[in-house]
Amino acid sequence: MTTETYAAARAAVHEQRIDGFGTVRVLPVDPHADLDVLHRWLTEERAAYWGMTGFTRQEVLETYLHLDSLDTHHAFLAVKDGVPAGLFQTYEPGADRVGECYEVRPGDIGVHLFIGPPAPGGGARPGWSSTLLGAFLAYALSGPDRRRAVVEPDARNTKAVALLTRQGFVPAGDIVLPRIDLPEVQLPEKRARLAFLTREAFGKGPSAPSR
Repeated sequence: MTTETYAAARAAVHEQRIDGFGTVRVLPVDPHADLDVLHRWLTEERAAYWGMTGFTRQEVLETYLHLDSLDTHHAFLAVKDGVPAGLFQTYEPGADRVGECYEVRPGDIGVHLFIGPPAPGGGARPGWSSTLLGAFLAYALSGPDRRRAVVEPDARNTKAVALLTRQGFVPAGDIVLPRIDLPEVQLPEKRARLAFLTREAFGKGPSAPSR
């Protein structure tokens, strides 16, 4: 299957036509089918804050197979006009290490994001990251029980922090996420920048989807 029609037969959980940008489809990650994209993206130096730059294909596959087995954590590809454009993950904060660092509220949904690299020869893409993030938040906050998006990017990741701030996320200070060392997952301690975006604030912002 060519990248121009990537995963065209796969059902999307969210599809949005954005004027002046194109159509964004949000697809649940298939660890086997999406392995080429995931391994290529997450082992690039620009993905250093995801902590997988030294992973083999098998290690990336095992990571996303484990994620796929959970009821509380989910991974999605954003496909823009038939081309993979971003990787997003959602999680229940109460079932994640961030839940040890703040008072989780009913309706909170945790979000991780990775914006894919430009296509060869694509050059700069003004507004690309914020538009993709807006489309994904439209999905993440769409459920009637979803009231607030929670993010905790690495505090050193100034680009991600700036993007989230522009999107309307309100910083809530730095936290230290505890180390996790389990057979299924190993994560080092991380100093992160905690921030929140309510559904009401998102609905009033420039990235809110048209209805």
